[in-house]
Amino acid sequence: MTRSKRVNIITLGCSKNLVDTERTLSMLSKRGFNAVHQQPVKKGDIIVINTCGFIGDAKEESINTILEYLQGKKNNKIEKVYVMGCLSQRYKADLEKELPEVDQWYGKFDFTNLVNDLTGYKNNDLLSFDRTLTTPPHYAYLKIAEGCNRFCAFCAIPLITGRFKSRTINSLCDEVKILVDKGVKEFNVIAQDLSSYGMDISGHMQLPELIDNIANINGVEWIRLHYAYPAQFPMEIMDVMASRDNVCKYLDIALQHSNNTILSNMRRHITTEETYSLIQEMRHRVPNLHLRTTLMTGFPGEGEREFEELLNFVKDIKFERMGAFAYCEEDDTFAARHLKDNIPYEIKQERLNRLMNLQEEISNDIQQSKIGSTYKVIIDREEEDFFIGRTQWDSPEVDPEVLISKEKFLASGSFQNVLITDAQPFDLFGKAL
Repeated sequence: MTRSKRVNIITLGCSKNLVDTERTLSMLSKRGFNAVHQQPVKKGDIIVINTCGFIGDAKEESINTILEYLQGKKNNKIEKVYVMGCLSQRYKADLEKELPEVDQWYGKFDFTNLVNDLTGYKNNDLLSFDRTLTTPPHYAYLKIAEGCNRFCAFCAIPLITGRFKSRTINSLCDEVKILVDKGVKEFNVIAQDLSSYGMDISGHMQLPELIDNIANINGVEWIRLHYAYPAQFPMEIMDVMASRDNVCKYLDIALQHSNNTILSNMRRHITTEETYSLIQEMRHRVPNLHLRTTLMTGFPGEGEREFEELLNFVKDIKFERMGAFAYCEEDDTFAARHLKDNIPYEIKQERLNRLMNLQEEISNDIQQSKIGSTYKVIIDREEEDFFIGRTQWDSPEVDPEVLISKEKFLASGSFQNVLITDAQPFDLFGKAL
């Protein structure tokens, strides 16, 4: 295949998929291809779609995206369509039969096979973690592990990604140093299960050691932690967070529910009482901690009493950041095999709406309390009326932003002290000092 060809990679789903895309872009660029990310289609493009297959909505989006680009191929605007990622990892055999127009299907970890097929020969030097960043140059995602050993009843991730596998501390620190040299200041550390980091390497949880090592690297301004698991949580990480100025006082930890029966049905390996105790200890060790969590409505066995307990839990804890979704049965999971999904969709959604309405009230109170305070803010971009930034408590794409008035120019990637002058439930307004 002509190496001057443009390969246009389309990424669906989460930040973990984005890291896989960035590795693929780097590999293709090293082989002389014009590798781009999510650009408008040009005639003759080779399209690679990096799919998500985690929940029903993500699967639907992936299928619709594939069909959209296959139509472009049919109209002779696109040369070839390749598909990789979670959806094809899990359903490859079925998809090949249903969509034979796709030129080739690859699994989630087939970076080298995809690159080798596109370049026409095998390469033995494509296993590095070099990446072509798709994020703004001042922040990046750092994937420290792949897979999951938890096997929660509702979750298909272990079926897609396999068993938990950590990267070494040395390899991760080397990657951080390379990214710092490229201008990255903010590192959003991600994995399917941060809490288990290092168990497969050393037999004990090494997340505190890893984050302490990364925090020592010159040029690392912010480190933010995503997707911890509550059971067997390595509490020592909170001490690292409290003692290091460049470790954001922020933790993303998916709790899913608060009722003991539902937690047991979910196979979450933690109780209501243990969850309250865990959060209390976290907030004791790290004052001004912002917790982000994900909750679920409509899991089998959730009656109105169980849901009211979840509402009361959210009222008690007052999460600074919260997302939620309605339960959707996933093929071959424990819940799909052993639990009856008998809660109507309308009830799941009604509960989801009530939960998110409650969170909006809580978020508004928390945001209002910040008026008059001054915070360190990183500037992401300029828009027509405001510069847009984030505090240490705001992860890219998913959390609130700070809208800063345009009294003076603020460079993207710079840190500014910003006085908060107004607030909405999911945004702050301020002026740079």
